[in-house]
Amino acid sequence: MKAFFEAIAWLFEEILFLPYDLLRQLENSSWTLANSVNWLFMLVGFSALIYWILQLNLFDKNGEEDKDPSAHSFL
Repeated sequence: MKAFFEAIAWLFEEILFLPYDLLRQLENSSWTLANSVNWLFMLVGFSALIYWILQLNLFDKNGEEDKDPSAHSFL
């Protein structure tokens, strides 16, 4: 059983975390490239936020938004 868990540890440390090790080594030369994963997540989040706001405005302009205070059962 010990060999099984050591195999899982080896898989994560040597194979699956390799891209993150490369990013960590890249940090000494380029901070921006080392944080590229964070920039990608921020870009996806901001684009989703902008899409959501545009959809809210679209529903509001079409009059489909239910603004009744008792529109939801929990209110």
